[in-house]
Amino acid sequence: MTDPFGQADFRVRFDWGPTGAAAIAADVAVVVDVLSFSTSVTIAAERGMRIFPYPWKGRRAEAFAAEHDAVLALGRLEARRAGNLTAPSLSPATLLTCPVVPRLVLPSPNGSAIADLLRDSGSNVMIGCLRNARAIAGRLAATLAAGGAVGVVAAGERWAGDDSLRPSLEDHLGAGAILSELIGFGFNDRMSPEARAAAELFEVGRADLGDRLRGCVGGRELIAAGFGGDVDVAAELNGSAAVPVLSDGAFGPG
Repeated sequence: MTDPFGQADFRVRFDWGPTGAAAIAADVAVVVDVLSFSTSVTIAAERGMRIFPYPWKGRRAEAFAAEHDAVLALGRLEARRAGNLTAPSLSPATLLTCPVVPRLVLPSPNGSAIADLLRDSGSNVMIGCLRNARAIAGRLAATLAAGGAVGVVAAGERWAGDDSLRPSLEDHLGAGAILSELIGFGFNDRMSPEARAAAELFEVGRADLGDRLRGCVGGRELIAAGFGGDVDVAAELNGSAAVPVLSDGAFGPG
């Protein structure tokens, strides 16, 4: 009997967070972190930047950026406090309009950790979100047609009290959008029940996707902090053809 936790009996798999990423080894795996990391990476990639993920902030991130001759993205609040609202930051809305830099470091403890785990497991790693769901699904469909297995990993958030995983609606919807597109490509019969359920959740919410993102916990948190524009940008379904692929430690157009 195969390991049930790895969903190995199915060629299309879905799970949550770093532990789920480690479980669902696949030929190609996609990290989904809709309200920050993956939407930011997708926007930077579509604008021609090469994006280095890094799990830490502060001086270690500064040293890493200097070592890679890259610009270090600011945090949303950090950019606001510095009065530097045009600098590259972890705000997707800002990344749409800021000056393009060739090499950008995006500090992200969650998304970076998941990407590293997937890479170390032997997966080819991509970044997906609502903006590029159809483009990502097209790439996954090619892997499936060639006989490979694919996995979609929703990053989720962390509870402040004990750092445990908090599943988030925005990431469930982002993963579901990609998986729904795969159903449209004819791969419904290859899906684990978990993957199919995520696709079904997305289809239920497709008509009022923006309202759901603005009303969920993550969206309300950003809106309360004054970053409602980031939620609106993240909710733009299939607005990008970018497929960020991890290669030599950085994401660039695949």
